[in-house]
Amino acid sequence: MRATLESPPEHVCSAFGGRDGDAEPMPGTGAWRYADLVLKPVVDKSRTLWTARALEAVDEPGLRVAKPVRSSDGRWVVGGWSANRFVSGTAEHRYDEVVHTAVKLHRATAGLPRPDFLGRRTDIEALADKLAWGEADMSLDENKGGRWFEVLAGSRRPVNLPDQVVHGELLAGVLFDADEAPGIVDFVPYYRPGEWGAAIVAVDALAWGGATIDLLERWAHLPQWPQLLLRAVLFRLAANALDPRSTRAAHDGLRAAARDVSAVL
Repeated sequence: MRATLESPPEHVCSAFGGRDGDAEPMPGTGAWRYADLVLKPVVDKSRTLWTARALEAVDEPGLRVAKPVRSSDGRWVVGGWSANRFVSGTAEHRYDEVVHTAVKLHRATAGLPRPDFLGRRTDIEALADKLAWGEADMSLDENKGGRWFEVLAGSRRPVNLPDQVVHGELLAGVLFDADEAPGIVDFVPYYRPGEWGAAIVAVDALAWGGATIDLLERWAHLPQWPQLLLRAVLFRLAANALDPRSTRAAHDGLRAAARDVSAVL
């Protein structure tokens, strides 16, 4: 989402219960904070509406979820803006806790229906997801992840776990604030086995967070863990190869993660 310096119009702020004088921009996000309220511009209305309805129903002890907020007349979107409660904290290198958070969150989202808008997505991540799970096929740039994708894809075996709503960006989407419970923000939905969300956390931590292969081994009790790690690293490799803005540093991190995942297959 492209950040904007324009604050929400006064009528939008009023509709969600914010006060204009309390406006505080949240750098790099396009969102504005009003005390315990966060307003952000809507890019995809279907996704925003689905996320609001879904998160309204999520109630998992031990998690602080950025709950959506309705306007005074019951709407989720007003004038191109949506609202949710502010969740304090920052992303930290507490990788085991983030993996555990993924497991807890996906226990809470297991009963949610598949979002209709997922089938209409044509972005890089949507295509990378299909490539990782063998639902699409195309050549990928060998110098940006395609070579490792080709090497590892042959190790795919069937995954016999039910699909469900999964948050696919939890490493950046879990916030810690001292001893408070982990906070969940910016839900990025996919429809895959729940433990795949935990596998993405682990792969991201290996690739870009300085984690070691020990992280993979500590969570080896999760069902079909090696195959889910494989799908997670294939997903990231494909996305990196498809992204024209991908960097050498990102590719180098993914190569390291791919080596670690291949060691536990």
